[in-house]
Amino acid sequence: MRYSILDLAPVPEGTDAGGAIANSVDLARHAEEWGYFRYWLAEHHNMPGIASAATSVLIGHIASATRTIRVGAGGVMLPNHSPYVIAEQFGTLATIHPGRIDLGLGRAPGGDMAVARALRRGLQEADGFPQDVVELMGYLGDRQPGAAVRAHPGEGTKVPIWILGSSLYGAQLAAHLGLPYAFASHFAPAALEEASEIYRRYFKPSVHLDQPHFMLAVNVFAADTDAEGAYLRTTMQLAFARLRSGMPGKLPRPVDDIDAEIGPHMRAGVNEALRISAVGSPGTVRTQLAQLIDRYSPDELILTGQIHDHDARLRSFRIAADILADMTVSAHA
Repeated sequence: MRYSILDLAPVPEGTDAGGAIANSVDLARHAEEWGYFRYWLAEHHNMPGIASAATSVLIGHIASATRTIRVGAGGVMLPNHSPYVIAEQFGTLATIHPGRIDLGLGRAPGGDMAVARALRRGLQEADGFPQDVVELMGYLGDRQPGAAVRAHPGEGTKVPIWILGSSLYGAQLAAHLGLPYAFASHFAPAALEEASEIYRRYFKPSVHLDQPHFMLAVNVFAADTDAEGAYLRTTMQLAFARLRSGMPGKLPRPVDDIDAEIGPHMRAGVNEALRISAVGSPGTVRTQLAQLIDRYSPDELILTGQIHDHDARLRSFRIAADILADMTVSAHA
């Protein structure tokens, strides 16, 4: 099984965007060394704790700092953009880094109405998402005779396109178009089982893919002990609670008592949203990952983990890589 990383280029408290981007470059280089297959970055706007807003720019930076790992968007929020401009951007990336660029597409706006106005896009643009995806695929595909508009660079690059989602809508669209599908189970798992089943049941083979390819997103907080893993997780619990309360900020430091910070009621809701997680010592994380794989049968895992301390973040992804590499070897023994 392939395993990959989803990164938001988090900006921890006490640092700035420059430090966050440097940390992402460092993590990507280590991820390549540790056997991760892809390194994806996600588009978010107006978020002081996230430095991946200019997603295609950061993808190019990460790809230039690595050699073999695939780098891509997990994802670009297509309602914010002209499909033609995205074709040119990712066609350029694929021309500079052939065979290494992925393009995951999301339907969410990546921000609120104020952000949509600042982007000069209306939220109603999401209603045209399927048409925009097909238009974008056309620009990146083979030359169309008589086409009045062509993407240069872009045409013929056939950048692999993924549909991202957290509902049944994306599952149905990915199945209909015969595209790989990544589910945002790391923060919105409610429709996970139904979406994966619908995607697999209704998948139509295409020139892009002959059988379904389902990616499961998992939060990982791995450390030497269960207690340390739980302590690292409080950063994401606190950040998620603040986001839900309309007070997003930089990535908070971990705390000893999460209930004292957000209360048990909020913690319960946050934990439900983040339940697709593996937290604790290597043995505990291995058991939890094995249970998730057994239950959802993903074709690929993409791991994420909002951890305040960069060294602890590296350590967590290293532990996870060692576990998954060993599980892969064991499965083929």
